[in-house]
Amino acid sequence: MDGIRFAFGTLTVLPVRVSRWDREAARAGMLWAPLAGLVVGLSAAALGGVLSLLGAGALLAAVASVAVPAVLTRGLHLDGLADTADGLGSGKPAEAALGVMKRSDIGPFGVVTLLLVLLTQVAVLSRLYGDGWAQGAIGAAVAGVVGRLAMTGAACAGVPAARPEGLGAAVAGTVPRAAAYGAGALCLAVCAAAGAGEGPWAVLRLLAAVLAGLGAAAVLLRRCVRRLGGVTGDVFGALEETAATAALVVLALGR
Repeated sequence: MDGIRFAFGTLTVLPVRVSRWDREAARAGMLWAPLAGLVVGLSAAALGGVLSLLGAGALLAAVASVAVPAVLTRGLHLDGLADTADGLGSGKPAEAALGVMKRSDIGPFGVVTLLLVLLTQVAVLSRLYGDGWAQGAIGAAVAGVVGRLAMTGAACAGVPAARPEGLGAAVAGTVPRAAAYGAGALCLAVCAAAGAGEGPWAVLRLLAAVLAGLGAAAVLLRRCVRRLGGVTGDVFGALEETAATAALVVLALGR
């Protein structure tokens, strides 16, 4: 329960009290991160699906499904994405780039990245909801799971923290790789089951979406470790949004 509280208390704004902030709780919390993502994703799917069924249109349903995760995280992951984009795009040495990321304002790299990512998410979900409320809802839920699963991977042993304080330092290197692979396999199975009713092609598309999301996050993670020296809370947010967006793009292909 300490791990579940850690996952929901740090990755959502749901009223969950984090009772422990040690490495053991952090390890369990990052392993439970996909569950928090599933709850956020299902919440987004519920609102988008209801609007779609009520005839509000695919575009409005997509906007709602993108808005719900932002509300349930107070935009924390979107803010991390913007800050990471500014830091990486600054061209400054690691310490200076980390300083850019800590500022409260958003620079041009962050603005452009946020705009493109949000437009992509809305465009893909609109396409999915256009095929039916269930397709859009599954897309929203899968994106939530994949995004948080990328966080689990980023907390694996061997991934350093860029700063000695903050969420990144609290969770960096806490998750054994074998446990992360187990969480990944479970998420793959759950996502595959979600598409089982639509046939083998739907299952393959969902599996490809999960793998593509994790692959995109892995590329960004490697870049951040090499450029910044490790991960931060902002980097975790950027990884979540990157993985979720990449997974959605794949879901829209070949329909």
